[in-house]
Amino acid sequence: MTEPSRPPELPARLLTDPEMLDACRVRDFARVFRLIKIHAGIYPSMIARRCDLTPSRVGEVMAGRRQLVHIDVIERVADGLRIPGHMLGLARRSWETPVALATAEREPSAAKERTLEAEPAAALPGAEVDSFLALTTQTSPRPSTLQALRASIQDYWRRDDQHGGEALRPAVVGQLRYVIDLLKETRSEPVQRELYAVAAELARLTGWTHFDARQYSQARSYFGEALQLAKQINDRQFMANVLACMSLQATYQDKPADALAYVSAAQDEAHAAPGTTPRVQSMLAMREAFAQATLGNCTATHAAITEAHRQFERIQPSDADPPWVAYFDEPKLIVDTGIAHGRLGEAATAEPLIADALRRENSTNQRGHAFHAFWLARTQLQQGKLDQACRTATKAVEKASTVASQRVTGHLREFYDQLEPHRREPAAAVFEARLRELLTV
Repeated sequence: MTEPSRPPELPARLLTDPEMLDACRVRDFARVFRLIKIHAGIYPSMIARRCDLTPSRVGEVMAGRRQLVHIDVIERVADGLRIPGHMLGLARRSWETPVALATAEREPSAAKERTLEAEPAAALPGAEVDSFLALTTQTSPRPSTLQALRASIQDYWRRDDQHGGEALRPAVVGQLRYVIDLLKETRSEPVQRELYAVAAELARLTGWTHFDARQYSQARSYFGEALQLAKQINDRQFMANVLACMSLQATYQDKPADALAYVSAAQDEAHAAPGTTPRVQSMLAMREAFAQATLGNCTATHAAITEAHRQFERIQPSDADPPWVAYFDEPKLIVDTGIAHGRLGEAATAEPLIADALRRENSTNQRGHAFHAFWLARTQLQQGKLDQACRTATKAVEKASTVASQRVTGHLREFYDQLEPHRREPAAAVFEARLRELLTV
């Protein structure tokens, strides 16, 4: 019996084309399909067959009337069209040539001169070997497996706070795919429910790493996946959490009306969920304050801040808080209150709040510390405290230099732009010199 033919690879010139790279990065499949049609001669009907899609669905995508957001569909597109996984934010695909073998083929002479130190890396099996071996392993997760997955998620979040999520993303996506595969099999309701909850959290974490990298389209795709997974088990509190993330992203995209719509939906989900804790409601009220402040609604912002503090005062040690809201402690409440006032232009009110929270927050949260220090510097600059603002910003840059976060970089850029009228002042010159020094390290 002959083996099925392997789909041909896409032309190398297409896979390295800047437009194709950008289209894949933001998962703009209308552009991806169009470029593949033009440069590889693969027409919509063939795209449909190779990706296990209907021709009408491919046509709707190419016309911009439909988007592909589900992970399993995106993986089918990657496999059917032979788009390397990293181009679409996926783990390495099983059909991709292992790095060690690809290097040996391109440089046969180098293989003979390989040192002993290099041999272990070159001897690693390819991704498809792992795929076959996975079929022989036990696919019924034990309680210890689920505990390990939960512990991994907590560790991912801790490392994300310390270093940013860029380097974590491949591991998180790989673990998400692993859990999605487990969900394809029928097992007991408690185990299946826990797997859905883990998959939802991994999808949200992946979306968050894209958001922090300012890759907003990909972030929305994963947030959407997290919502779908949480909906399967009717976890309305977690759906509220994801919608709150989407609200925060909308504020960064300067879409305050969208931000308010998302957080309003989040509050509706939380109110409908049994057992929603005061800490969750406080966090959501603060996200509403962000949205209202971005809209410039002073009265509504102050009302949301008051509600956030009122709910926080109701917190009891015995509350059954979900793990994902544990970060929202008193320093976080205070600093977010200051940021909400800062967004309204109430710098004199914002400054002492942010400064107090900075003194109290966990020093291991490098990204949060840098982010909040930039906000403090901005409020100081708004009050004409140039020397103090530049000193604060210098400390923020030193923290930011240890974290891979485009979101923090964006705040640095905003502060730098606000310094323009003071560029000739000594304090600004010292700050710029330190900035150049750190950026060239």
